[in-house]
Amino acid sequence: MEGLPITALVSALGVLAAAVAFIFGRRAGAAAEREQQVRSKTTAEDTANRLLDEAKREAETIRKGAVVAGKEELIQLREEFEVEVRRRRGEVERDERRIQDREDQLERRVEGLDGRDRELKTRVTVLDTRDAGIAEREQEANRLVGEQQRRLEQLAGLSAADAKAEIVRRLEDQALADAASRLREIRDSAKRNADREARKIVALAVQRVAAETTAETTVSAVALPNDEMKGRIIGREGRNIRAFELATGVDVIIDDTPDTVVVSCFDPVRRETARLALEKLVSDGRIHPGRIEEVVAKARLEVDAAIVETGEQAAYEVGVAGLHPELVRLIGRMRWRTSYGQNILAHSKEVAWLAGMMAAELGLDVATAKRGALLHDVGKVLTHEHEGTHVQLGVEVATKYGENPIVVNCIAAHHDDVPHESEVSVLVQAADSISGSRPGARREAFETYVKRLEGLEKIASSYRGVERVFAIQAGREIRVVVTPDQVDDVRASALSEEIARRIESELQYPGQIKVVVIRETRSVDFAR
Repeated sequence: MEGLPITALVSALGVLAAAVAFIFGRRAGAAAEREQQVRSKTTAEDTANRLLDEAKREAETIRKGAVVAGKEELIQLREEFEVEVRRRRGEVERDERRIQDREDQLERRVEGLDGRDRELKTRVTVLDTRDAGIAEREQEANRLVGEQQRRLEQLAGLSAADAKAEIVRRLEDQALADAASRLREIRDSAKRNADREARKIVALAVQRVAAETTAETTVSAVALPNDEMKGRIIGREGRNIRAFELATGVDVIIDDTPDTVVVSCFDPVRRETARLALEKLVSDGRIHPGRIEEVVAKARLEVDAAIVETGEQAAYEVGVAGLHPELVRLIGRMRWRTSYGQNILAHSKEVAWLAGMMAAELGLDVATAKRGALLHDVGKVLTHEHEGTHVQLGVEVATKYGENPIVVNCIAAHHDDVPHESEVSVLVQAADSISGSRPGARREAFETYVKRLEGLEKIASSYRGVERVFAIQAGREIRVVVTPDQVDDVRASALSEEIARRIESELQYPGQIKVVVIRETRSVDFAR
């Protein structure tokens, strides 16, 4: 029991001793730390003083360098300023000299103008004096002219107005006679030169074309191997021929002509389709309604392909490229169209060759001339299906498929329905007339021929002073005999032109018509 207090006491003393040691150690550490801080502060103050001294020295060095640099820059700026001042002073001096020179020049001009002003005043005075003298002389001249005129009126027995009217009338008559004579000379000279050049160009073009002069004829007859085939074409109770006519839209004429059947239709393409289909049926021998429809369908496809191929071949032969496919088809359909017995496709190609060669001779656009010529009659293949003239239909279809306005005008003006807008259009019309009016090109109905001759004679006979009229050379020349007492030479020249213009406006005819006015004076007497 006594050992326990002693142990506790020893423990307490140990704790107390440790506390005392901790306190004394902490105080010793604090004192050492204070000494260390004092030493550090002294070292920092020394370092700061040293850096401050270095900074002052460096600042002083920089200040001195800046002062030197500033002085140098100031000196340089002062030199540049002095140079600029000297330059400006020189410019001012030059401007002053220039202004002084201009002032001197202006002074000299003012002096010159003053001298001219004095001279002009002198001249004005002289002219005023002269004008006064001229006015007096003019009055005297008017007085003398009046006296002379009165004397002339007394001698001639006419007033001044009557004499003037008589002189004007005589001058007009003389001027009309001179103008008619001059007009006749100019027209004859121009006609000689134009005829010579036109013959040369046309002859060269025709020579180079060398086209056939016979008209192609469309054949609508189908040859049969024997007359027995006619019965097979007709069929039992006519069912085969009815089926064929219904499928093709044509009329099949079977008569007593041996070994021949005639196909009739107003549409040449349908007629060609029917002819080709009938030839296939006759060659095959199997003829019945079902077979007829099959063969007609195949024939129609073949004809369509032939139309396109024909159009492409024609465009290639002529040298026209870039046509719309529908225009190519229409050109191909020309193969089965005729006009006055002349094949339209052959005619159009011939016109294209002629127009192209004439354009080449004249230095014009050959491609446009050929294009307009090839398409000029394209409307004729549409006249069976649409209303309107072939010119109107051709213009519509060419415009629809984007043809050049010059080409459209070639189509519209080749019968003078509208004015010509280019030289190419005139060439196309000329080539069309050459191709259509050459010998053997076309056949004309007798009734049309007679009506044209009657129309020519009627137009020429309607003029005053016409005694007789003769239409000769198949209506290509008309000779008008006039009464010499009623028609003089001047009127005869004008009469031929009037008749020609009226024929152009009132009649339709191929080629051209020559109008000849004949004025003949005969003096007859008898010796007895």
